[in-house]
Amino acid sequence: MWYFNNSSRVFITCNKRISPYLKLEVEGLGFEVTDTRPSGVWLNATMKDCIKLNLNLRCASQVSYSIKEFTCNGPEDLYKIARQIAWEKIIPEDGYFSVTSNVFHPSITSPMFANVKVKDAIVDRIREKTGKRPDTGSLLNQTSLYLFWKDDKAELFIDSSGETLAKHGYRKIPGKAPMLEALASATLIATKWDRKSPFLNPMCGSSTVAIEAAMIATNRVPGLYRNNYGFMHLVGYEESMFESEKKIIVEKIKEVPGLVIHASDISDDAIYVSKVNAAIAGVEKYIQFTVSDFEQSEVPPAPGVIFFNPEYGERLGDETELEATYSRIGDFMKKKCRGYTGYVFTGNLELSKKIGLKPSRRIEFYTDKIDCRLLEYELYQGSRREV
Repeated sequence: MWYFNNSSRVFITCNKRISPYLKLEVEGLGFEVTDTRPSGVWLNATMKDCIKLNLNLRCASQVSYSIKEFTCNGPEDLYKIARQIAWEKIIPEDGYFSVTSNVFHPSITSPMFANVKVKDAIVDRIREKTGKRPDTGSLLNQTSLYLFWKDDKAELFIDSSGETLAKHGYRKIPGKAPMLEALASATLIATKWDRKSPFLNPMCGSSTVAIEAAMIATNRVPGLYRNNYGFMHLVGYEESMFESEKKIIVEKIKEVPGLVIHASDISDDAIYVSKVNAAIAGVEKYIQFTVSDFEQSEVPPAPGVIFFNPEYGERLGDETELEATYSRIGDFMKKKCRGYTGYVFTGNLELSKKIGLKPSRRIEFYTDKIDCRLLEYELYQGSRREV
């Protein structure tokens, strides 16, 4: 079908504050980013390009292909214009589709109402043209469509991803308060890790950071762990389109002899979960798991990177007790990690002061509704930089 070979506006969404790292990924795949927003990046691409993007991107949430921009002043305009689109050439007549939206218009009090208007227009159009009608619902496991409508400007997209790309598919057991995989990838891209020197992840929890580090170092991309996307349920889709891109990402996997990634936690359960998830991701041989307090961690010779993602009192842990933990993290990095670059990801800047070191960078991130920072510390061999 036309959209597999014709370029259109494509918007790739991501979580808040991740778009700079998403932009680096998209450009690394050979695409030109035309605009960067807090919630994602714009480019021009075909639906075939969207297949490549879906399989390769670590920081993305959805890859959406624009099919219609229009002026819209109310729900009747929305229905009328949506019904004019040749949906019978996009959605299989006996298929299934869902509609999601972000709507900012005074005539709409609930996005669900706008979604229903689009669904009605699509069903009526396909029934008129084919005598049949597809099923509809809220699941994102088949054809997915997205509406963005603000003031009098509206745009309809094919969501080529369906289920979010931010979850990478290997984490079958999440553990307690896990970091989102896309966020973990973005924080790693933001570090100075060279992807071959030692990488330490004490207090690893379910080891999302350590696993993503091993995946990045060995060129394993999220598309390796997933076999269903929105683009697979469009009229004109051919399995060979997906298989050719899947073959490329498999061939790009590389071995990294001598790669050292250490992940440790005081919880036996956390390490068990970590090992299961690492095995599913195919990177278990690159990660050395240890049940221990982080102060007992063996630190390989510098240079290297040490990455902490401690609790910060919003969801887990008591803040008073965590003050001592943050202080211990600082002492550990000062005494045992000289020559390393240290990172602490936290949503509690008051607690971070207890680390007792001056960050060389404070990199902004966001998780759930929490303003976070990735704090970078240059742990010089010969001196200490304390606050």
